[in-house]
Amino acid sequence: MLIGGLQKTSLIDFPKRIAAIVFTHGCNFRCPYCHNPELVSAGPEALDENYVFDFLKTRKGKLNGVVVTGGEPCLQKDLVDFLKEIKNFGFEIKLDTNGSEFNMLDKIIGENLVDYVAMDIKAPLEKYESVVGTNVNIQNIEKSINLIMTSGVEYEFRTTVTRELLTVDDFFDIGQMIRGANKYFLQKFLFSKVLDESFKTASSFDDEEFKECVQILKSYEIKEVNVR
Repeated sequence: MLIGGLQKTSLIDFPKRIAAIVFTHGCNFRCPYCHNPELVSAGPEALDENYVFDFLKTRKGKLNGVVVTGGEPCLQKDLVDFLKEIKNFGFEIKLDTNGSEFNMLDKIIGENLVDYVAMDIKAPLEKYESVVGTNVNIQNIEKSINLIMTSGVEYEFRTTVTRELLTVDDFFDIGQMIRGANKYFLQKFLFSKVLDESFKTASSFDDEEFKECVQILKSYEIKEVNVR
């Protein structure tokens, strides 16, 4: 595992759990607004797995969850074994993913290694490659959405919204992609760090535009739609 960092406590990243966060190196997307640009490249291993495991052993009874995020965790060849070890410590696991690595996601869910999946929906399918800045296997995105929605695992979908990349009308297509989903979040772009320096001046929708997006999405029978 290429582990880029460990946040020892979070109260907000894993719903209803107190969790640690493990950050993995490497991502196959190049989203210009990425707020973890230092993790995009598959750099040298910053943390040894055993450091993470030793820490988690000391947090039994104090933490009840571990978030594995990135980068894109499903690019990690050792991910299954890593998640099994965390499970052996008795923690619940939340996985953050872009859904591009369907086979790995299918294996993880099939082996009951995750309790919550958060998948980023980057854009309508026809705009995916322009938004993420690279070639995309669109079928994998569609298969991952279907897998997550039918898995029985708790999940959410989410989209980071920048006016430079998305329009209000795009959410008709996104609604169709995840029709009937349980939970969907529109995430306001807030500048902190970015992969593309030109996005330092990027902006998100205003409140009225977000309200319009919420109404559009609710028309696709999505049970819970919120802005955060």
